[in-house]
Amino acid sequence: MTTAEEQRGSTTRLRDTLREDVRQKDLWVSFLQEMRDLKEFYLDDAQKKLLDQMNPLKRYFLLSWWILKGMFLKLTPVRRILLLAGILFILVSVGGQRDGQSADDWRPLLGGGIIILVLMLELKDRLLVRDELEAARRVQQALMPPNAPTVPGWSVWLSSRPANEVGGDLVDFISIADSRHGFVLADVTGKGLKAALLMAKLQATLRALAPDFGSAARLATKVNEIFHRDSLPNMFASMLYMEIRPDSGAIRCVNAGHLPPFLLRGAAIEELSKGEAAIGLMPGTSYTEHDLSLESGDFCIAYSDGLTEAANQEGDFFGTKRLFSTAQACRTMEAPEMGRALLTEVDRFIGKARPFDDLSIIILKRR
Repeated sequence: MTTAEEQRGSTTRLRDTLREDVRQKDLWVSFLQEMRDLKEFYLDDAQKKLLDQMNPLKRYFLLSWWILKGMFLKLTPVRRILLLAGILFILVSVGGQRDGQSADDWRPLLGGGIIILVLMLELKDRLLVRDELEAARRVQQALMPPNAPTVPGWSVWLSSRPANEVGGDLVDFISIADSRHGFVLADVTGKGLKAALLMAKLQATLRALAPDFGSAARLATKVNEIFHRDSLPNMFASMLYMEIRPDSGAIRCVNAGHLPPFLLRGAAIEELSKGEAAIGLMPGTSYTEHDLSLESGDFCIAYSDGLTEAANQEGDFFGTKRLFSTAQACRTMEAPEMGRALLTEVDRFIGKARPFDDLSIIILKRR
């Protein structure tokens, strides 16, 4: 292909891409979502509360100023100076034209070029970060267990969906021996790459130690010591560890500050206890092991707060009431069918809203 043909092909691809962008059905909805994301990223809670008390016109100008100021302060020093220079060139040229100066002034072109240069530099950084996060996402997916591991006498389903490219939720299946199988659901504080790295450390620690501990409580105590010693300040993880045996309805469970799982027996819901402090929060914490017994057809369902706190565009949460009612409606299903039905119901509820937290579920059904 000649250079001229390559240029025509590139121009055609650009034109087709722009045409598809303009024809998007949800273009306005996407724009509003982008504006909400700007507000969430650049404004703190005090500023948001202050905006709610203002009239629309004042709110618009103050919101625009706060976002611009927040963006300006997050730039590197060189890019701040470049952006300021570009804006000044444009403002000076506008003032000069009002004073009767030549309309072919070079300053607005220079100012616009400088602003585009800053945009290109920021886009370059974003693309580099995106590539790194994509690589981290692939590693995280490789460490995930199968969605439906096989354990005789049980129907099992696991799922974890990060809110961003990588997540801080841990869902894991540890086949300790033919007679012991462990399940972990943990939620590291925060989101993004920092939480994902600590999650990987927690997963590696649990996989290494689980075969050496016959007691789930002593396992949690040891993991807490290691995580508190090696973690960052103010970083911890809520954790639920459950261990089952093939062809037995017995579950051994330790809860370290996680949302309590619940049992579904027929149409009846039974919430379990929350347990002790989160992993890594305090040294020297002792944990209590709880014994559960499931009959044929009973479910044990564990989840992260990303499920119950999934919010729609109006800010309403999915909540435990909807979770319980959906689970009750699916009580005749196998674990994978129930799990997919739960995720479908959450997606239907939040609609076009963007998730702000990782969503994880473990479902165990006694056959």
